[in-house]
Amino acid sequence: MRIDERITIGFALTGSHCTYHEVFPEIEKLVRTQAQVIPIFSQTMQMTSTRFGEAQVWASRIEELVDTKAIRTIEEAEPLGPSKRLDVLVIAPCTGSTLSRLARAQTDSPVLMAAKAMMRNDRPVVIAVSTNDGLGLNFMNIAQLMTTKNLFFVPFGQDDPRGKINSLVANMELILPTVEAALEKKQYQPVLIERKIPR
Repeated sequence: MRIDERITIGFALTGSHCTYHEVFPEIEKLVRTQAQVIPIFSQTMQMTSTRFGEAQVWASRIEELVDTKAIRTIEEAEPLGPSKRLDVLVIAPCTGSTLSRLARAQTDSPVLMAAKAMMRNDRPVVIAVSTNDGLGLNFMNIAQLMTTKNLFFVPFGQDDPRGKINSLVANMELILPTVEAALEKKQYQPVLIERKIPR
């Protein structure tokens, strides 16, 4: 399904700070489709500064890009359910912690409240994983979520199979086509990919 000004996209970011530089250009692509993009920030994204950048700098850059104030609290995210404001929700990056809580129907962050709202409304959620234990304890959560109605994955693979054998990261460049497929209730394929391996 082609994305245009009729579509409203929730774009949620969780605490995988090392992938923000990959995610930011994909938000730019969504903005260029003329869709309305609503940012949603986890508490970790808002509060944690790392060697990959200051938390509030990233938050401000994203709000400026989409020209919309972000949803930052559970209370602000809760109306997404009854209002049916979003046509699709993207969680990128989606950490292992968020995967785990989503698989167990826990709603303790703005991002998870937004996901709950989408599932209530029979609308698609697109997940772009970024987790160091994707082939570890989180493997069972990924499997559970991949078989759950209305959840779709941005194609992912091992990003460093020699240095971090359990780590899985989505190809963030495939967010846009995955969203287009998800709006038709389809999984973009192939979902398991080989990423460029660092030497």
